[in-house]
Amino acid sequence: MGTRLTMPTPGDYLLRRDVCSYGYFLLAPNHWDPRTETLTRSLDLSGGIAAVRIGQPGRGKALVIEGDRRLSRGEQAEVKRLVTRMLHLNDVSVGAFHKVDGRWKKSGRGRLFRSPTFFEDLIKTVASCNVTWPSTIVMNRRLCEVISPAFPSAQQLARRREATLRARCRVGYRDKRMVELGKLVAGGEVEPAWFEDRGNSDEAVYKALLALPGIGPYAAANVMQLLGRYSRVAIDTESVRHGKAVLGMTGTAKQIEKQVVAHFEPFGEHRFRSYWFELWDFYEKKHGPAWTWERDSTGKMFTAASLTKE
Repeated sequence: MGTRLTMPTPGDYLLRRDVCSYGYFLLAPNHWDPRTETLTRSLDLSGGIAAVRIGQPGRGKALVIEGDRRLSRGEQAEVKRLVTRMLHLNDVSVGAFHKVDGRWKKSGRGRLFRSPTFFEDLIKTVASCNVTWPSTIVMNRRLCEVISPAFPSAQQLARRREATLRARCRVGYRDKRMVELGKLVAGGEVEPAWFEDRGNSDEAVYKALLALPGIGPYAAANVMQLLGRYSRVAIDTESVRHGKAVLGMTGTAKQIEKQVVAHFEPFGEHRFRSYWFELWDFYEKKHGPAWTWERDSTGKMFTAASLTKE
């Protein structure tokens, strides 16, 4: 018999909307079930790995979390801490965002899904750079199948041979970077708590991220938004597509990138959120609300390039 927990949520919280708000909800070990509107994944706890299933009976109501085994009191506290981060339950800036960009107030959009840990977000971001979305899905699935069902920890990646990651997890040239990141975090040279500390400026965090292996401007901006720092737009090929198709911009890719950045400048510290929900709205208009997407069908056609093929 597993442990059953309840967790209070902010009055505006809606699990299906706020989990299915960013593509990482489609990546292992996360599994969203559109029929039951529940999120299941494994978590690495002090007493070992446990799978948890998270549901919500209604908007603003408490979350119901069911573990696949008995959890000690300490582990229950761990689960609550990890779920709070993953679901951004402690985000108090949604109201401020809606004041800056009122387009999303009615829908309640504001929170973006992320991982239970900074390190998982870091590796997931590296696995999403310079690659197609289906390949990102495979990398994350294989990392969980080969190394840990709860997603590899820094310590686990630090001990892995690069060749193993390349051959068995299909991460390509990212093998060395993933091992290096694992060693930096496991060895204490990179402290996740420093990046999570709101006392550090966005500029300082951005520069520190750029100094990490495999983290360029796009990856740094993306990790920043996963940290709840939305002042930078993460520019990639989807940004150019969005600039052309939705915002009517013209010119070379580089010119459009600059135009996109300038377009979202008025949204200040909420730039990324305004940009992302525009992008997400385009995806949902093609294939319906994200909470109806099956991970192994629609979820594999995440980018606009794929969505428009049908």
